[in-house]
Amino acid sequence: MSTRPPPTDYLSNVSSAESTFRTVDGVELHVVAAGETDAPLVVFLHGFPEFWYEWSEYVEPFVDAGYRVLVPDQRGYNRSEKPDGIRPYRISRLSKDVVSLIETEGRESAHVIGHDWGAAVAWDLALRHPNAVDRLSIINVPHPSVFLDTLRSNLTQLFKSRYMLFFQLPRLPEWYVRRTAFEPWVNTMREGSRSEAFTEQEFERYRSAWAQAGAPAAMINWYRALLWHRSEPPRERVGAPTRIVWGENDQALVPEMAERSLDYCEHGALERFERATHWITHERTDRVAALLLDHLGQ
Repeated sequence: MSTRPPPTDYLSNVSSAESTFRTVDGVELHVVAAGETDAPLVVFLHGFPEFWYEWSEYVEPFVDAGYRVLVPDQRGYNRSEKPDGIRPYRISRLSKDVVSLIETEGRESAHVIGHDWGAAVAWDLALRHPNAVDRLSIINVPHPSVFLDTLRSNLTQLFKSRYMLFFQLPRLPEWYVRRTAFEPWVNTMREGSRSEAFTEQEFERYRSAWAQAGAPAAMINWYRALLWHRSEPPRERVGAPTRIVWGENDQALVPEMAERSLDYCEHGALERFERATHWITHERTDRVAALLLDHLGQ
C-alpha cells in the first residue's frame, strides 16, 4: 500500500495550512488548520468512511473568503486517537469533541459544517450545545428525530439502513473489510456516486486511512454506540440558522427526510440537487462551497 504524503501536501495552494494534534475531551485529534487565527471560525466534520480529506477542496475557498478553518479527523479515524470499546463513540462524546476543539482556538462558538456522520454530530452539537454553533450547515443527513420516525415507518428507509444492523455484529464487520482490502467501502463510494466523484488515487488515500491500526473497529463503533448507548439531546429544535444541502439520489437515505428536517429548525433553508448523490461534496464541490459560503455570509 502506498505511503500518503503529509496532509499539507494536499493543500499546497494554502500557505497557512498546517497539520496539528490537539487534545480535546481527553482524546488526541489530528486537525488540519488554515487561515488567519483571528478570522471567523469554521469547523468541517467528515462522514463515514471518509477522513479529513473529504473537505480538502473546501479549505482554499473558505480561507480566501476570510475564514479560519479547522478540519479534524474525528475520533477513531485516520491519524486521530482510537479509544477502545464502544462507549467512547456515543454521539454525546463526539459532539463534545467539537466543543473542545473550538475551545482550542480560544473561541466559544464556530460555524459548523457536516456531511453524513459529520452532519449527525453537527445536529447533535446544535441541540446539545447550542451556544457553540453560530451557523449550521448540514449535508445529506436528516434531523435525528426525523431519521428515527422514518426508520420506524418507512420500509424503504429500513431496507436502505440494513447495513447498520450488520455493523452491530461483534468483530466480523471489521475483519471482513480488512480481509477484502476495504473493497466494500470503496464500492460504497464508487458505485453510489457519479463517475467523476473519486479517482483511483483518492481511493488509495482512503485505503491507507482505513488501514491505520484500530481504525475499522473504531469507525464501526460509531454505529454500535448509536444503538447501544443512545443519549437524547435536551431539545429537538435548532436555534442556529441552518442550511440543508441534499443530493436527491442518495442511496442510503430517502429524500423526503430533507424537507421534514426543516420543521425542526427555527431558521432553515433547503437546497436540493436532483442529479447528485450522497457524495455531493465531491460531485458538486464548487456549487456546494458557494452555497455554504453564502449561508455563512448572511
